[in-house]
Amino acid sequence: MANLVAAAERRRSMTISSSLNAGVAGLAANATQLATISDNIANSSTYGYKRAVTDFHSMVIDGGSGSYSAGGVRVTTNRIIDETGALVTTSNSTDIAVRGNGFLPVTTESDVATDNGEEAMLLTTTGSFRTDEDGILKTESGLVLMGWPAEADGTMPEFARDTADSLEPVQINVNQFAGEPTENISLGVNLPATETESTGEGDSLTLPIEYYDNLGRSQSLTITFTPEVSTVVGTATNSWSMTIEDSATVGEIIAAYDIEFADDRDYGGTIENVTANTATETIDDVDATLASVYDATTGILTVNVDGGPIEIDIGATHDSAGLTQLSDSFAPTSITKDGSPVGNMTSVEVDSNGYVIANFDIGISRVVYQIPLVSMSNPNGLTSLDNQTYEISSESGSFYLWDAGDGATGDIVSYALEESTVDVANELTNLITTQRAYSSNAKVIQTVDEMLQETTNIKR
Repeated sequence: MANLVAAAERRRSMTISSSLNAGVAGLAANATQLATISDNIANSSTYGYKRAVTDFHSMVIDGGSGSYSAGGVRVTTNRIIDETGALVTTSNSTDIAVRGNGFLPVTTESDVATDNGEEAMLLTTTGSFRTDEDGILKTESGLVLMGWPAEADGTMPEFARDTADSLEPVQINVNQFAGEPTENISLGVNLPATETESTGEGDSLTLPIEYYDNLGRSQSLTITFTPEVSTVVGTATNSWSMTIEDSATVGEIIAAYDIEFADDRDYGGTIENVTANTATETIDDVDATLASVYDATTGILTVNVDGGPIEIDIGATHDSAGLTQLSDSFAPTSITKDGSPVGNMTSVEVDSNGYVIANFDIGISRVVYQIPLVSMSNPNGLTSLDNQTYEISSESGSFYLWDAGDGATGDIVSYALEESTVDVANELTNLITTQRAYSSNAKVIQTVDEMLQETTNIKR
């Protein structure tokens, strides 16, 4: 009988002790939840902050027949990284945010300062980037934006998408000067039809056209039109010769053509035929052909100036938009060309496809970098670091670098920052329930203490 009483007493003691342990575990669990709530509320105005949550998990201890042992509770905390916040508008063109599920590649200022070319890639979803004294785009907290560098002409080469080795800090002041050489000229000129008649004077007509060389310097092509005067009274040849001189080579003739215009009712005044003058001229002791072949379909002829080829569009056969021979007036009707002199960079912006575009005071824009968006297999498996940055871990899985706007990563929004994902009202509600739960667990401990005191008093 005494043994049965002793066994019952042990079971009762174990049950009471488990209740005490469960109460203590409840206090610790709710203290952990209070910590996450406090962190969330403190960062409710932090751009790019992702809220942390606490999950409770019950613990069951097998008690035995006629008794129950409280297992208590344990907690796990995690950050909801794949949750996106609302975007707010700013006045800075390099305030950028991801609209979608992708991440911006960044690194730390200290990594860049080591200058070893092996910056570790971190991830973030938003940032207020501005240039420092070296022209590097970074935040006040020292996060440096990473991207792929463009070629000198603004085109983007191909880069491997499953590695971050080709990414480098975005540094824009190295491209503070830019110019574009002239590569295309469109020529719309009317030649007087009366000049090739037998009564014509045969005077040459000149047309200087400015172009920009590879160094952004102003040069000029001087195009000379000379009519072939008819030797038969009352007739016209409708034929002209055209020579082109380049000021960059001290006015040497670089191309020559014979042009014949149509005089029929359907196509009168338009180009009928263009023949390249295959005469040669000795230039620097080398015999050079003075003209390239004219393409009758496109209307383009190519001349080689000192800095390289320029395509001149004089109009296709029977096209009234190029060279014409009408009436008795010499009139340049339309002359257009590309290229520009050297200009200073005035501003930088980031478009929705992640291109970092430098704008210059001469009216041109040039792509200097491309910012990819990083997709993760498991974003919530990333390791959280300071300043709303994340580090790739074994739990986050593999990554891939997408062009912004492609794939499932979304696009990039400039003049914008991402707000915190914290809902303050929800956190305050959780705060109330956590406080009540903490008080209840404390009450359990107090009750167990009183019961143990009563057990002790039995011996009196």
